[in-house]
Amino acid sequence: MTEHVVIVGGGTGGTVLANDLADRLDPELDAGDVRITLVNDGPDHVYKPVWLYVPFGQREPDDGRRPLDELVGDAVDLRIDRVTEIDTEAQRLQFDGTAPSVGYDYLVLATGSTLEPEQIPGLADGGHDYYSESGSTALRDELLGFTEGHLVLSVISSPHMCPAAPLEFVFMADDWFRERGLRDEVDITYTYPIQRVHGNPQIAEWARPIMDERDIEAETFFNAEAVDPDSETLVSMEGTELDYDLLVTIPPHGGIDLIEEAGLGDDGWVDVDKHTLEAEAAENVYALGDTADTGVPNAGSVAHYQAGVVGQRLASEIRGRPATATYDGKTLCFIETGMHAASFVEFDYENQPSPAPPSEKLHWSKLAYNESYWLTARGLL
Repeated sequence: MTEHVVIVGGGTGGTVLANDLADRLDPELDAGDVRITLVNDGPDHVYKPVWLYVPFGQREPDDGRRPLDELVGDAVDLRIDRVTEIDTEAQRLQFDGTAPSVGYDYLVLATGSTLEPEQIPGLADGGHDYYSESGSTALRDELLGFTEGHLVLSVISSPHMCPAAPLEFVFMADDWFRERGLRDEVDITYTYPIQRVHGNPQIAEWARPIMDERDIEAETFFNAEAVDPDSETLVSMEGTELDYDLLVTIPPHGGIDLIEEAGLGDDGWVDVDKHTLEAEAAENVYALGDTADTGVPNAGSVAHYQAGVVGQRLASEIRGRPATATYDGKTLCFIETGMHAASFVEFDYENQPSPAPPSEKLHWSKLAYNESYWLTARGLL
């Protein structure tokens, strides 16, 4: 009997896992004992960290896009379709349209995050973001014509994709305006919803002095409640009101409805064991990346490391062996501190981050990783 592994989501986690499994289970695939299917709702794989650089003219959106069929090995069945229902009892998936349902023996959900600006009145019309392709290009056009005034970067809520990216943006914007001789004409304010500038206390403690040194104002415990595009004001639940000339936001994030409808977790996130990444509410179901509710925000590297753990566990289960691989929370993250310098952090569930001193070398290391990412997605790194 052929065992069928279905991976839903062709982002970093899903693509790395598909190639990882194809390599680990090569003998079983050749013998017809295993089948691997990767389902994605579009033909392209998108590397979202590229969008941070688009507003500053450093990258084009197409630099972060590749056809999935060029990244996934031939041993993987690639299906471009949308899953509309998950039946964890029958272990079947329903697809959009009239396509027949498909059974699975093991299911991995790597469906990522969606932006939900509509949660905040006025945000969709009054704010810009760089967490989407269209948002990053629109923000680029705004920045090019922005020569004076008040730029506000507001983190609306957490968790969100790439927890360091809001800090990176204000650090890069500060440097970018300085290089153009405009910094004295531009005020920059950064808001965060808790009583520090980042969710991780060690990163917050490192970042705040840099912000103070560069005259980047910080409004903490600022939970945005509404945006008034006409008067160009941002209002918080705490009663603080900020006037802006250019508003950049990290919109609220959500998962996908079918996860909650399947009883796998609230708000579109799968409740998992944070070490095994197994779903708590269903057997033979895993989740990784943003989809996995491990209790901590996820950087992009998390999905990569989690994919390796899930790949090992699935290979063991398929071969009838105990699944012993576990995820320890390993995270690597470069943090841009300007246009030509970056820091670096490494941490896990037990060890807290200690950001490295910013340097040009680390900046180029981040750019090099962005270029080599496509080898990672192919399973070559």
